[in-house]
Amino acid sequence: MSELDVPPQPKQPKQPKQPKQPKQPKQPNQPNQPNQPKKKGLTRRQRRRLSRGIQYVVFVAAVIAVAVTADWGRLRNQFAQGSIARQMFPDVITLALKNTVLFTVSGFAVGVVLGLVVALMRLSSVGPYRWLAGVYIEIFRGLPALLIFVFIAVAVPLAFPGTEIPGGTYGKAALGLGLIGAAYMAETFRAGIQAVPKGQTEAARSLGFSPARAMISIIIPQAVRIILPPLTNELIMLFKDSSLVLLLGVTLEERELSKFGRDLASTTANSTPILVAGLCYLLVTIPLGIVARRMEAKAQKEIT
Repeated sequence: MSELDVPPQPKQPKQPKQPKQPKQPKQPNQPNQPNQPKKKGLTRRQRRRLSRGIQYVVFVAAVIAVAVTADWGRLRNQFAQGSIARQMFPDVITLALKNTVLFTVSGFAVGVVLGLVVALMRLSSVGPYRWLAGVYIEIFRGLPALLIFVFIAVAVPLAFPGTEIPGGTYGKAALGLGLIGAAYMAETFRAGIQAVPKGQTEAARSLGFSPARAMISIIIPQAVRIILPPLTNELIMLFKDSSLVLLLGVTLEERELSKFGRDLASTTANSTPILVAGLCYLLVTIPLGIVARRMEAKAQKEIT
């Protein structure tokens, strides 16, 4: 049978429409439930204030405990004898402090020159220069300053008999402090040179400057401005390390502050000279520290 012979299927009767469901009446508004009280903790600012207050209380309590328990009478007799302090003047200024400043300035000058040379070697494209500079920095930054002064006082005369370092004690002190400071200043100079924008070097080369002339005339002056605050801190460090000059064997006229104070403390059997010597150190280091902080603040303003 063909598809044309298939009888048509009867149509299905339509389903009756379902009656609409009646709308549900709206529920009356429920009265608002009372809000549950939220547990409130301390805010971050309140916690910070509380922590700071606790720190202040602990600090004040520690100061009061020290003030109450310390034997101020014995301390005054041992460290604050006015008659002994008056005996130190004016020699503590005209002799001890003067020698300390001379040792520091000469050592700082040697350290600046040697440190700049080592920094340029560290930045050199020649491999042996970089290795030598790296070895020098690691050795003299890793050794205590005490051992370096002992080496200069003992090992150098043994290794080179009959040779004298020019300047006597002042020359030895300048060499010792310079070797110590140069190891730190070399890294400071290197960081300052690398902080100068490369465009400065490219501009100098475009004007016909040789690499050496561009470094001396353009790059180094700008680097020095950047590293003045760290160099001031290095000067403070050398000023304190000058107390090790006594290991070189100094005469009465070559004594610096520490040696001067120790000698008088041994003579008087009192520690007042050591306290006065310490105050003389602070007389120099505190103003230098203030200058360093102001230069750092000025440098930050120029950057921003």
